[in-house]
Order: sequence, then C-alpha cells, then structure tokens
Amino acid sequence: MPLLRDIKTFSGIVTSAFDRRRNQSEWDRFAEQRGPVEENFGAAIFFPDGPVNVYQLRQWYEPMRHLAERRPVAVLVRNVSTANLLKDECPLPVLLQPQIGLTEQWLAEHSVGAVFYVNQNIVNFRMMRFRDPAHIFISHGESDKDYMASNQLKAYDHTFIAGQAAYDRIGRRLVDFDREAHLRRIGRPQVDVKHSGPALPDDHRTVVLYAPTWEGDRPSMQYSSLGSHAPGMLDVLLTTGQHRVVYRPHPRTGAFDPSFRELHDEVVRKIEAANEADPDASHVVDTDSVFGWHLAAADVCVCDISAVAFDFLATGKPLLLTEPAAAAAEVDRDGLPGLLRTFRAEDASDVLTVIEAVRDGGDRERYGQIVEHYFGDTTPGVSLRTFLDVSSEIIDRRQKLATEAI
Repeated sequence: MPLLRDIKTFSGIVTSAFDRRRNQSEWDRFAEQRGPVEENFGAAIFFPDGPVNVYQLRQWYEPMRHLAERRPVAVLVRNVSTANLLKDECPLPVLLQPQIGLTEQWLAEHSVGAVFYVNQNIVNFRMMRFRDPAHIFISHGESDKDYMASNQLKAYDHTFIAGQAAYDRIGRRLVDFDREAHLRRIGRPQVDVKHSGPALPDDHRTVVLYAPTWEGDRPSMQYSSLGSHAPGMLDVLLTTGQHRVVYRPHPRTGAFDPSFRELHDEVVRKIEAANEADPDASHVVDTDSVFGWHLAAADVCVCDISAVAFDFLATGKPLLLTEPAAAAAEVDRDGLPGLLRTFRAEDASDVLTVIEAVRDGGDRERYGQIVEHYFGDTTPGVSLRTFLDVSSEIIDRRQKLATEAI
C-alpha cells in the first residue's frame, strides 16, 4: 500500500507539472497576441484563487464593467489556470501576476485608488500591505452566514454592505469595530444588471428554483439542505406535472465533503429521470451559468441560509428558507431566519402545502419592510448607481491623498 500511495503521489505531481506548463503556454500565447495593456487603471480586483472559486468573481462582472466606464478596472490574478479561464469570459482586462513583485511594479505604474476583494483568502494580505489604494471587501453575496461578520473585516479600509441588516449584524458580532468609518451601504447592484439564461417554456407550470448552498468547511457553516430536504422535496415537485424545477447547486458542492457530490449526482439523476418520463416538464440542472437569470425566471425559491436567499428576497416573490438540519450550524435568529418561517426537513415531503402557505398567507407590507431592511431602496437602478458613486468617491479620494503624500 505505501508503494501504491507513493506511485499515485508521484503521478499527481507529474500531472500537475504538465498542466501548469500547458496552462502557462496557453497564457503566453494569449498575452503575446494581446500585447501590452496600456490603459491607466484606477482600480483593481485582486483574485488569487484557483478556478474553483471563480463563481465568487463572476457575480461582479457587470457591476465592475459599469465602474470601468468611469474608472478603468483590472483583474489581478496569481493562478495561470484562473487567468486562462477569465481571459475568455471576463469583460475586464485580466493581468497575470504570479509574484508579488510584479504587482508591486504594476502599482508603481498606475494610480490605483482602490483594490476590491471578493473573499477572505489569506493571500489577500500580500496585496493589502500596499498603502496607497483603499482596500475594500465586497464579498460574493449578502447573507446571515457567520462568515459575513468575521473579525477579518477589520483589516480592510472599507466593507461594502447591502443595507441596515448587515450594519446591525456586524455591530452585534464584532467587538470594538467602528461601523460608521468602515461600512458603506450600496444595496445589491447585481439586481440592477441583466443576466442571460435559458428560455424556459411559457406554460402553466410553477417554476421552483432550488439553490442549495455547499456543505461548508466547519460545523458552524453546515447550512446545506442537499441531504436533509432535497430527497423528499424533489420526489414531490418532480412528479406533480404542475411544477418545473430549476436546480442550481453551489459551485463548491462536494469540495470539502465528497458525500455531497454524491448527493448532488443523485439529484441530477432524479431530474434526468423526470425529464425522460415527462419531456414537457423541462426541469433544469444549471451548474455553470452566471447566477442571476434565475431570479426573474422563478416563481418560488427554496434555498438555504446563503446569498441566494437575499438576492431572491429582493424580488418580493415567495421564498422558502430552509432550517439547517445540522445542530452545529450557526443560525442568526436576529437575522432573516428569525423574520421568516423556515422550511424544516421534516416538512420536505409536504413542500406543496408549505409553498401554498407562503404564497397565499404572506403579509406583503411586512415582506416589503424586510426587503428594505436588508437592501435599502430597491428601486431599479438605485443600487448600481450607489455602488458606482461610492466606489468613485473612494477611488478619487485615495488617488488625491496618494498624490499629496509624494
């Protein structure tokens, strides 16, 4: 067994080296064909992760594209595989900087007023040592997850938050943190941009978006309903003849616990079987599009404590927020789970009754107050404009201060 393990390890090393060489050659060809990027950048997104986390960046493509019309924005990456993926899909210039020295040289050549971060990768700190730009945490979604009130927020000059709910949540959980100085409310600019997606049949079926989060990498983050709710719920929804399920799993499903990849595969098999039995059902498995089109397409959403819940909340349409089955999951009862009736695993097979109760018994005025509490003014266009104005203000201020310091 030790010999077999050593052979597998060696094989993995050789394969990784081959992949790196192939990816580097692909990038070199692209960079040579593109030529030098001459634009004078005023802002950057620092993304040191591999391709598995690109979903975190994708949701910012459109808001950042709009910002780039005011202040040019570059995406700085350290991983060549990520660079090759982004060069084909990202609307912003992608710059590969595997060594921090390259980043240092690049910053010296540009008047960068702000660097944005979409996650809490520890490698962010290699970038945050640079003093001139403002360092801004924008995250990759708004939610009541424990992650959203991490003490790591203190490291950034600013954290962009959706609204009052995030302001209150951070105030409850962080000790000795100046919210007024560091938090900036921007709403949810992603709801103000258009997303392309498949054209679903225009028929009588109720479209149910099921978007479970991943399993989490620690007990307090075990919010996923994939094993607890999905089996019983889908056995019903896929057989009514009145519903169309759009299954959108979290991109990291199974990354930490392989058993969740098996749960995902089982859901896919059920949906494929349902489509074979009833081709008109047109149930959808979506694992690779940019999240966003789902909000307009769905009539109802079933999701876990995650950013999806908050994005769908802003639509004002019925939302079934699952109650985590894992006892160790950190549930903020002062947040959304305390404001909405949660959907429990033991009620999964009774999902139709739960959906009807939410659709027919909701207090629309109270629901609107919850939406405002989390997102502020949801008038179309307001969030995007606020994001652009706040970002531009910070960029301009830091550029001015950096110039005065010379």
